[in-house]
Amino acid sequence: MTQFSWIDGSIVGCYLIATMIAGLAVRRYVVRVDQFLLAGREMNLYLGIASLAATEFGIVTCMYTAQSGYKSGFAGATPGILAFLAMFFVGYTGFCVKPLRDAGVMTIPELFQLRFGSRIRWLSGVVIVLGGLLNMGVFLRTGGEFLVTVCGFDPTYLEITMTALLVCVGIYTVLGGMLSVLVTDFLQFIVMSAGLLAITVLILVNVGWANMTAAVEEHYGAGGFNPFVHPEMGWEYVVANGMLSVAMVLTWQTTIQRLLAAKDTRTGRQVYTRTSFFFLCRWLIPVIWGIAALATLAPEEIGDNTLLAMPKLLSQIAPVGLMGILVAAMLAADMSTDSAYMLTWSSVIYNDILAPFHKQRWPEKRGLLISRAIVALIGVFLLFYGLWYPLRGNLWDYLTVTGNIYLSSMAVLLIACCYWKRANSWGAAGAIICGATIPIAFLVMEQLPSTRHFARDIVGPHFSNIATYLIAGTAMVVGSLLKPKTARTRAERD
Repeated sequence: MTQFSWIDGSIVGCYLIATMIAGLAVRRYVVRVDQFLLAGREMNLYLGIASLAATEFGIVTCMYTAQSGYKSGFAGATPGILAFLAMFFVGYTGFCVKPLRDAGVMTIPELFQLRFGSRIRWLSGVVIVLGGLLNMGVFLRTGGEFLVTVCGFDPTYLEITMTALLVCVGIYTVLGGMLSVLVTDFLQFIVMSAGLLAITVLILVNVGWANMTAAVEEHYGAGGFNPFVHPEMGWEYVVANGMLSVAMVLTWQTTIQRLLAAKDTRTGRQVYTRTSFFFLCRWLIPVIWGIAALATLAPEEIGDNTLLAMPKLLSQIAPVGLMGILVAAMLAADMSTDSAYMLTWSSVIYNDILAPFHKQRWPEKRGLLISRAIVALIGVFLLFYGLWYPLRGNLWDYLTVTGNIYLSSMAVLLIACCYWKRANSWGAAGAIICGATIPIAFLVMEQLPSTRHFARDIVGPHFSNIATYLIAGTAMVVGSLLKPKTARTRAERD
């Protein structure tokens, strides 16, 4: 195992200092809430591309995609292919995102108020934050496990590593908001890209493409290349991830925040189309790393936790110097993800859940103070949740289920809001309630010994996710049609 040397530590230290300086340098430009949450809607195309790419590739992304490569071979890249297609289609056609950006809102729930009323806006904000925080809750532990494994640190340092990561990210996010996130994302994108390319070349040279292909063929046969015949995937895996990809592109709050922060609608759509290829690469590269671990490491070296297969491989092959670049790249990826996500959920809490209290009339100074306090409280929640929640099964399965707490209903509401005239608050409420109930029930059943077998082995996360979208969509249609066409509730007149 390569030892984490003082040379590597110096590289990482210089990167962290540069990031903190860059993030704190722009804090003096933040004097309004919209600057804190959306950078004053002045984001240009290239900054948007770098920011979105950096945000959507963190250590957690690298870990679950590499785990997919280790457990499923090249078929593990299927969600990345689907995400690429969905991202490009939505950006090219403007499906839903054009009317959303044209509306000039700060969040998706704010758009829903214009069509469905203030109660639906508030309820939408609640499920978005609930799903988002549960989804992000495992980020810190996953990032800490990666760093501890790759660097060869004592596992007892895991909690210290998690806390240090959070404190670094929290300082510049609390002070600089979206401006700090965009500036640091650009720096982190450069470091991250250099590290990813260097490690991929190293793996291809040391392991070899032929050896990786042979390992996939030996372990998984045709299923390692075709998700439809893989025993743990099948059509339900492809369909569930296809639905998820469309919903994520349309309503995943970190992605939408880049759209809403763009200087105009055309720029926002271009960010989508030009970042779509990166959404494919962010899956393919770690999948290759996971397959390399499959081809190189013996099963007894991995143990039961396949999530650590890729970090164990990197700890053995990365030489001094490149180890520092690798850790700096992964820190860059993780810090950009954590900062953007913390800011994302805080924007929904401030703009939508707290809307009945401030009604856009709070002074800017008070609004900034409260927004910063929300970011700090989110950080505290993430730290404690990451310490005690026991992750069961694949990390990607957990992320899809928790994400669908709000992705399923918000995608249905957004499409109906933009393109179906008969959609109303009854249908919206039904979609939100049904869309959140199924994933939450699955998560609870997965943790209870008496229902764990039924949830994991009989129903499974893929069928659960498909059912969530279908039932949420049905609830929207049925609820809207049950209400007389000419009737208008008080909520819709707000």
